[in-house]
Amino acid sequence: MYRKILVAYNGTPESRSALQECIRLNPEPSTEIHLLAVINPPPSVVIGEYAMVSMLGIEEEIQAEKQKMEHELNDGCSCLREAGLKVQTHIEVGEPVPTIAELVDQLGIELVIVGHSRHQSLAMRWWRGATDALLVEKIRCSLLVATDPK
Repeated sequence: MYRKILVAYNGTPESRSALQECIRLNPEPSTEIHLLAVINPPPSVVIGEYAMVSMLGIEEEIQAEKQKMEHELNDGCSCLREAGLKVQTHIEVGEPVPTIAELVDQLGIELVIVGHSRHQSLAMRWWRGATDALLVEKIRCSLLVATDPK
């Protein structure tokens, strides 16, 4: 049985499927569930005197996204706690794959659960370097890919 599980969550139907997969695993009450939202900062090109204006705009955008993700995480956390699970939430800013991989190492995670969109075939997403495929190369634990049943 897994003792430490990380669920990547952002409120999308796919990530809600990851929550449901976590619940279906029926982890023991002592299992640590870590619910993670990763805020991917917008790409920007900063040139000369516009650097300060651009940085302020990015900071505001990140703050707005953090507030949105806090709300989403609270909803996801409530869902898991209603199922009797012990949950810790995390909001991180960065690229999803390295952020997840770093948290896996820091926390000693044994299973990562991510959602998958059915809009593209899984094979095509992995071939093109989707987050799922990159993640499987970067983490040193099991990976469960949950799909939206609809």
